Amino acid sequence: MIENLPTYIVLTFGLTTVATLLLFILTIKNASSERTRSSAMPILFGLTIWLIVQAILTLGNCYNTGTNVFPPRILLWGILPMMVTILLLFVTRNGRQFIDSLPLNILTYLNTVRIPVEVVLFWLYLNNAVPILMTFEGINFDIIAGITAPLIVYFGHTKTILNRQALLIWNFICLALLINIVVIALLSTPSPIQKFAFDHPNIAVLNFPFSWLPTFIVPIVLFGHLASIRQLIRGCL
Repeated sequence: MIENLPTYIVLTFGLTTVATLLLFILTIKNASSERTRSSAMPILFGLTIWLIVQAILTLGNCYNTGTNVFPPRILLWGILPMMVTILLLFVTRNGRQFIDSLPLNILTYLNTVRIPVEVVLFWLYLNNAVPILMTFEGINFDIIAGITAPLIVYFGHTKTILNRQALLIWNFICLALLINIVVIALLSTPSPIQKFAFDHPNIAVLNFPFSWLPTFIVPIVLFGHLASIRQLIRGCL
């Protein structure tokens, strides 16, 4: 863990992680398919185990030691398994049926977790745990997605003022914002591929509980956008 870090930062991020998990399970529970709804509890159990495993690896200093190893351990043991899982959902028949049954409005609302994430990143910057590049004072504008998500839900899904094309554009823009911060974070983290922020590197994600950001929160948000884009494109055809 990062020494001398204010407790409120750790608590805020922990609650944000829990909120992400619960919002995702709520999305599944409100799916149009009974089969998908019945998978909510097994998925909750599986993701909880995943978070525990990541906590154990991080608290055991798996990620913040051996930073000269390639590929970075957090990429190999934390991020890659989630990316493979997302890929399998999109390339298998059952996975696509799962994706297509999820409610677009809750998938969109899931992006609100990006607001406390960005606040936490700013606090971490003030405590020299991430570079300014990773904050809204730098070149990370991901908070825009979180702020606009409730508006998109209201005008796009509740009032249906926005059409599918507008919702699709919003998802692509927010996906680009997500990719932007992921690339910045990856290239700012101590590793053989680090390119930025050598004076104040991104050490937070190598420590508990902030390793949950790249190994859980980001993949869930990424999946939400990809699932929404798939549904919207199919609806536009």
